Amino acid sequence: MGRHWGFLIFFLGTVGLLGSGHGGQQPSETAAQRCFCQVSGYLDDCTCDVETIDRFNNYRLFPRLQKLLESDYFRYYKVNLKRPCPFWNDINQCGRRDCAVKPCQSDEVPDGIKSASYKYSEEANNLIEECEQAERLGAVDESLSEETQKAVLQWTKHDDSSDNFCEADDIQSPDAEYVDLLLNPERYTGYKGPDAWKIWNVIYEENCFKPQTIKRPLNPLASGQGKSEENTFYSWLEGLCVEKRAFYRLISGLHASINVHLSARYLLQDTWLEKKWGHNITEFQQRFDGILTEGEGPRRLKNLYFLYLIELRALSKVVPFFERPDFQLFTGNKVQDAENKMLLLEILHEIKSFPLHFDENSFFAGDKKEANKLKEDFRLHFRNISRIMDCVGCFKCRLWGKLQTQGLGTALKILFSEKLIANMPESGPSYEFHLTRQEIVSLFNAFGRISTSVKELENFRNLLQNIH
Repeated sequence: MGRHWGFLIFFLGTVGLLGSGHGGQQPSETAAQRCFCQVSGYLDDCTCDVETIDRFNNYRLFPRLQKLLESDYFRYYKVNLKRPCPFWNDINQCGRRDCAVKPCQSDEVPDGIKSASYKYSEEANNLIEECEQAERLGAVDESLSEETQKAVLQWTKHDDSSDNFCEADDIQSPDAEYVDLLLNPERYTGYKGPDAWKIWNVIYEENCFKPQTIKRPLNPLASGQGKSEENTFYSWLEGLCVEKRAFYRLISGLHASINVHLSARYLLQDTWLEKKWGHNITEFQQRFDGILTEGEGPRRLKNLYFLYLIELRALSKVVPFFERPDFQLFTGNKVQDAENKMLLLEILHEIKSFPLHFDENSFFAGDKKEANKLKEDFRLHFRNISRIMDCVGCFKCRLWGKLQTQGLGTALKILFSEKLIANMPESGPSYEFHLTRQEIVSLFNAFGRISTSVKELENFRNLLQNIH
């Protein structure tokens, strides 16, 4: 998770760094102005402005969301970090200690989380656990009850559903382990260089609808790029349909958010006595300063806000799923589980009250046949990106990359399942639309990362205010 995350390449919007002068002289800009001067006002393809997001996130949402993510239900994430890269064999594994991930011991994970998926209530899970056990045996046994047989077939259908945007880990694999996200935080690890750049290069070059003839600005694996390539790239980008343009912005927004985290939790001091992590202003400037990045930095930050709006909208749409009385954030601790569900619903209703939600109705509109093909292309491209995460050579980067891509994929699944959500039964398992515990944990932790990034931008803005 080193400097490669800093080469954030693709973002929308134009950047013109304007100074105000008197008598022909311009006062020197502060570092904060160079990073943030164009990160204000309305976002492209949206009716929302940056300032509204800052106020809503930093003062109404962020504190409560962090409290929720510290609870047992959300801190333990099951992941397989040993899956082989499906695209190439020459992966150089990061040998630095900060790249390592420490999995949980069996007795560290609450029994309620380990014993079943806990998609619904404890009672409903007795049926679901039986279904999933039967499914793993590979057949719908006639000795099972009619209700169980139906559930087996419905969940098989769900697992193969065209609404899934990620290739999720097989959590039944012996290589899948629980990880405590609080003890394995996302931060700078020192993973960098060509091997690291290769990951993002493959994502952008092969999975973001870009023809090879269009050159990306500031591509660290390319040489001889100039202003004409940048102009060509943004002319091409603006000419894309709204769905493909949004795809680019989501990926680059995710890239930007990761960079903010790494700059905010940078290893500032490493001695035998202690490690000191904190804000690295220089690192942040290298990634986002308008001059140092030739105008790319502010574009990157705007796309981060775009990603925030997409995930926020998904959370507002899925409220009915979590409001159902059968649903629990089940860990086995009844008091804590009830309190956490109450906090979850408070957060979701706060999100629902946000006044300027993104309008996803413009996506996949028009001719039904063409819209369905575009949606399928969109889904397959994102699914491929989720597979690329198994090629990351730093295990901690791989962990957070897999979690955040699964979280974004879950958000997209929600946005494109509006009718299924509306038709859910009031109680009992929902066969047409449901979220697994993995999807729930990744969805909220991924949004928690974006929310943290928005909060950290306020911190960096203050830190850079008096630097020139």
